[in-house]
Amino acid sequence: MSSSTASLPPRTDEASRPSTVARYRAVRAATERLAAPLSPEDCAAQSMPDASPVKWHLAHTTWFFETFVLEAGLPGYRPFAPAFRVLFNSYYNAVGEQHPRPRRGLLTRPSLEEVLAYRHCVDDRLASWLEAGGGGELASVLEVGLHHEQQHQELILTDVAHLLTCHPLRPAYREDLAAPPARPAAPLRWHGLEPGLAWIGHGGPGFHFDNEGPRHRCWIEPFELASRPVTNGEFRAFVEDGGYAEPGCWLSDGWETLRREGWSAPHGWERWEGAWRQSTLGGLRPLDIDAPVCHVSFYEADAYARWAGARLPSEAEWEVAAAAAPVAGNFVESDHLHPVPLASDGARAPAGLFGDVWEWTASPYVAYPGFRPAAGALGEYNGKFMCNQMVLRGGSCATPGDHVRATYRNFFPPAARWQFSGIRLARDVR
Repeated sequence: MSSSTASLPPRTDEASRPSTVARYRAVRAATERLAAPLSPEDCAAQSMPDASPVKWHLAHTTWFFETFVLEAGLPGYRPFAPAFRVLFNSYYNAVGEQHPRPRRGLLTRPSLEEVLAYRHCVDDRLASWLEAGGGGELASVLEVGLHHEQQHQELILTDVAHLLTCHPLRPAYREDLAAPPARPAAPLRWHGLEPGLAWIGHGGPGFHFDNEGPRHRCWIEPFELASRPVTNGEFRAFVEDGGYAEPGCWLSDGWETLRREGWSAPHGWERWEGAWRQSTLGGLRPLDIDAPVCHVSFYEADAYARWAGARLPSEAEWEVAAAAAPVAGNFVESDHLHPVPLASDGARAPAGLFGDVWEWTASPYVAYPGFRPAAGALGEYNGKFMCNQMVLRGGSCATPGDHVRATYRNFFPPAARWQFSGIRLARDVR
């Protein structure tokens, strides 16, 4: 999910107006609950150029509804604060100027209190408008806005996790997170998938982002997919075998990135008195060797796969395997906010395809055959990012469960590793 990416889907009339208002209120309230454990100082800090302050996320998602719904649909609407149009515009050039992303942490004003007042004002005006019969012609835009907000809910958690990892005391986001289950990782098995012509991409009813279509055919060669994601214990073996010091495992750009950034283990791993510990949203914890490894870049995922004598699946292979799987797993609603050992052993089919970790694929993020971005500003949501990024699939422990599906295409630059990104192996059948 790169930092925020979607586009205008076909118009739908699936929900009645009262349920639309209720869902709007529920999604917006969920965002504020994620921010509630944080101090104003926490909400203002920016730990790196790729992350944003929580205060900015709270304001930007509000700016989206104000700009693309209220201003477009409510005659004579007057913005809450005209200056916010620049401060909280992310990358929509068709809308106007933007404050530079790497400098969002310098926006000490407006205050968190003012941003929350902005949210509540827009919420009340939008809900009142919908309840009065407005918004039918903008139902699709409103739906995009809700899924856009869910993307930012995940970004709030991942950006806060990175921020707290930078703190010398490694404080917890929340001390009361649900305890991870103690269970051993199931043995890794391989599941063969038959070759043939397969359909991938979204088709039919239901919300989807424009980059998930058009639905199209692709040829799948025979391959095998691992029954579960790679665990911390398995990745630890790569680390302790000198994987970060062996250039033969790495793509050239990955090796240069490793050397430049000084990587020697996944983001958040630390050695303490001979044992590994990991920074989590629940604070610094002993490394759970049975949980899926996370906070690895595409370069690290690819290097591990080479070391293990395997490879990463293509996004088409992943989607074919996931097409019949239930969308169930460790999502944000589980309240672990970290990957946990899988409950299923994956004996009959690949397990854990949804939740816990976004799984890197070997596929670059490019347009599907026949893709056309939507007209207008919302056409900037997805299409213009189809360069220098890799696709991830499946959702994570920070993703809302009703936000993902088998066709969902997340994407990040190959060096990104502050997300809950992990690894599932594939291999060719000869």
